[in-house]
Amino acid sequence: MPQRELTDVNEDGRSSAGASGRSARGRVPRWLRVFLPALLILIWLTGTAVGGPYFGKVSEVSSNDQTTYLPESADATAVQELLGEFNDSESIPAVVVITSDTELSGSQVTTIEDAVTQLPEIDGVQDDLSPAIPSEDGLAVQAFVPINSEEELGDVVGEISETLRSELPDLEVFVTGPAGFTADLAAGFAGIDGILLAVSLAAVFVILIVVYRSLLLPIAVLATSVFALTVALLSVWWLAYADVLLLSGQTQGILFILVIGAATDYSLLYVARYREALRVHQDKWTATWKGLRGSFEPILASGGTVIAGLLCLLLSDLKSNSTLGPVASIGILFAMASALTFLPALLFVFGRTAFWPRRPRFEPEAVAAEGGVPSRGLWARTGQAVERRPRRIWIATTLLLFIGAVGVTQLDAQGVPQSELVLGESEARDGQVALGEHFPGGSGSPAYVVTEQDSLQPTADVLLGNPGVDGVTVVTDDDAGSAPVTEDGVSGFGPPGTPAPEPTVVDDSVMLQATLTDPADSAAAQDTVRELRADYASTDSEVLVGGVTATAIDTNDAAISDRNLIIPIVLLVILLILMVLLRSVLAPVLLVLTTVLSFATALGVSALVFDYVFDFPGADPTVPLYGFVFLVALGIDYNIFLMTRVREESLSHGTRRGVIRGLTVTGGVITSAGIVLAATFAALSVIPILFLAQIAFIVAFGVLLDTFLVRALLVPALVRDIGPAVWWPSKLARPDGSTSDQRLSSENLSSAVGER
Repeated sequence: MPQRELTDVNEDGRSSAGASGRSARGRVPRWLRVFLPALLILIWLTGTAVGGPYFGKVSEVSSNDQTTYLPESADATAVQELLGEFNDSESIPAVVVITSDTELSGSQVTTIEDAVTQLPEIDGVQDDLSPAIPSEDGLAVQAFVPINSEEELGDVVGEISETLRSELPDLEVFVTGPAGFTADLAAGFAGIDGILLAVSLAAVFVILIVVYRSLLLPIAVLATSVFALTVALLSVWWLAYADVLLLSGQTQGILFILVIGAATDYSLLYVARYREALRVHQDKWTATWKGLRGSFEPILASGGTVIAGLLCLLLSDLKSNSTLGPVASIGILFAMASALTFLPALLFVFGRTAFWPRRPRFEPEAVAAEGGVPSRGLWARTGQAVERRPRRIWIATTLLLFIGAVGVTQLDAQGVPQSELVLGESEARDGQVALGEHFPGGSGSPAYVVTEQDSLQPTADVLLGNPGVDGVTVVTDDDAGSAPVTEDGVSGFGPPGTPAPEPTVVDDSVMLQATLTDPADSAAAQDTVRELRADYASTDSEVLVGGVTATAIDTNDAAISDRNLIIPIVLLVILLILMVLLRSVLAPVLLVLTTVLSFATALGVSALVFDYVFDFPGADPTVPLYGFVFLVALGIDYNIFLMTRVREESLSHGTRRGVIRGLTVTGGVITSAGIVLAATFAALSVIPILFLAQIAFIVAFGVLLDTFLVRALLVPALVRDIGPAVWWPSKLARPDGSTSDQRLSSENLSSAVGER
């Protein structure tokens, strides 16, 4: 607390504070002191009551289909838009693979054919399924089963699997292909509304109990977070329903965690300021406004920084990135609003009782005696250590961070196969393995090639000449759906001489289907598609290559491009915000550099853990981007909490003394906030999705690193060593340092002369 406030309290002691409290009560009508908090609480209760049921309705407006999030300029996007016109169907193919340890007999194949023929009886399975196709080794049969995309894929895929297993008890049955993997993803995200929320809220509640050693206060803070999340989800749901935003399970999970963590952090900051105010103000109305004035600027600056960083994602070509920006920003906006309206109103109603059994006492004399800064405890000792050896500390911590950052060279963030996106058991993944053992690996997930009608044969010849392509068909108007294409042209289905069916023509274009020899999500298949695109690019005709493999390629390429574009822009935006907030140039530059170094260390350590502990197959290209946006934006939060207090203290005590006082006062609340945020992001790991598990570790580890090393040691030691120059070019950048320092130095000199 600034010395000026303590002086005002000390001049008249308790009676002065009591008088100020009575004065505040006299200025504010009693009805307003009752009406305003009640109104704020009622508004949030109403919003929560309306928004609560929407937790169970998110699936109505969300999609996990990867093609939905492709850039409009991508070839795979254009092909996907044409696919429905050629096939006249909005279906997603499932590949049924049935295997045996011994060669299948004729009667077994017949039984399999009969079982497959009955699948259209299942709701969601369309009639135009393929016949059962035996493998050349006689050990397996496959069939392509189209599923209506508007149905719940997980339910339909599960029923297909159960039906076939009951009909074929002696054989192994797998459902794989695009529908199988999409169903796996849906099952992985199914725990977001339940287990993710339960784990994250339970972790936060336990931490708050330990921090406050109270029961009512943690409930109030947790309610602040839940209310913010509920109203944010209500807003996002309707925006997604109106097709203003895209929502996926991945975005939904991040929204939940981000709002709970951020709202709790902002609440911790307000509670700390409110507790301080209660010690020097008897009247809880006055204490409430003092707490708001002390926390409003850092909370607004912190939330604004996070929102600015998130909105930079709008520059992304990849819609899964660009849509996260506004969705998460809405969440942060409501987190700030809840912490600055609902929580103050609730704590005003309860007053000191909210802190029971450790109620803050009204003790202005004790506050004045300790100078507004605790003289004992962990953070007092940390401040003393930084004060004694600032240069040694910041050099040592910087070297330690650089050592950890070396691990970044081991990070493989070029994308992972679709079959590896879901952690744990996966029927679709097992089916993909079985498919590759008995059939061409790309069966069921062909590459779709759209070309001009006159270029059908030359386009097919390029496909047939590539060793990565096993076979080529053309989509036809015939009931069979497609016909084989060879070097001699389109083949018929009957005996020799039977006319070949006519290809389906859409806007003077035809569509070919190329079955790849390698699994559609493999690196080899991607190499094949890239070769095909390069071959077609050298010709005069316009040829588009799409499908599962092309979608993965276009997604990864867009993600890498987004990462290289957005990261520098986020840094620049945050730097400008900090310059405005701290009225300085040098301090923001130092804060951004320390945060970037902390991020590099977190990413480096995470890369080593992913490779040598968890044995992950790699990482999506968006993992470093999301990790950067969250860690830099949220890491800057704690530097904002610290440095706004340091600047406040520096105005009265000088920079070198002010940074020690700021560290001592904010140490407890910022550490608690860091632990809460790390715990909430760690909760993402309960969802068995590779991307979320990696983000969970990177952000949780990075936040703890920033909390206990960067903000607690590196930044304070650096500021202490540099001194007032850190505020350059503001007025605080003068010899140590402030007006109060010079006044105190003059008083000390006069006292020394008097003693002589």
